[in-house]
Amino acid sequence: MAIEFPVTIDLFGKTFLLHPFMEGLGMFIGMRYYQLLKWKDQESLGHTNSLLIVIAAGLGALIGSHVIGSLERPAELLNATHKWAYIWVNNTIIGGLAGGLVAVEGMKKIMGKKESTGDRMVFPLISAISIGRVGCFYTGVFEQTYGLPTTSPLGMYLGDAYKRHPVALYEIAFLLLLFVGLQLFKRRYNYRNGVLFQLFMLSYFSFRFLLDFIKPRAIILLGLSTIQITCIVVIIYYIYLLKNERLIKK
Repeated sequence: MAIEFPVTIDLFGKTFLLHPFMEGLGMFIGMRYYQLLKWKDQESLGHTNSLLIVIAAGLGALIGSHVIGSLERPAELLNATHKWAYIWVNNTIIGGLAGGLVAVEGMKKIMGKKESTGDRMVFPLISAISIGRVGCFYTGVFEQTYGLPTTSPLGMYLGDAYKRHPVALYEIAFLLLLFVGLQLFKRRYNYRNGVLFQLFMLSYFSFRFLLDFIKPRAIILLGLSTIQITCIVVIIYYIYLLKNERLIKK
């Protein structure tokens, strides 16, 4: 059965796009998952410090998401009549993760803390992003989350006349594999705090760097988009952090 894009849902007599509903559901499930893991784990930073880090992560993610999202197409930003409105409606998870990273590291420096805080967030983040990408897929070509036209057998009609790479489905498949892979890693190896999050970030940003080659994008520098340049910076950072890591099998 053919899907009519964008997919909508009817609630309380009104019609809504499925995308924001799935994003909200993803955030809700991710937060519940995080709380469950937090109850199971011993808190090392204390309640106040943990709260400050969560607040920093949220604000950093919000700002980074909209800044990087609005810089994806600089010409549109420069020509926008209402630039703040343009910045607000454009966002990307890559900017959110990068902004959250910068904010958390900054907050930890202010507090004088060196403990890694990201491991507990890995699987909730993967879950939240995966659910949100379901909404991206069902929006088709009506938001900037679709792939380039393709003759590949994987190509799908997403609301226009072309078969396109269903990049949202590619990302969901990758995230499911990453979830399983990191769960196996967690069970088989002893590692210091923070390594699991570092592996997640390195894996996800590497995947997104490659994925964006089959998505519509504005070239900024050296044949790369704003998102890809951001990915490279984060990839280099995590390679540096992990380069001397030694793993021990359980």
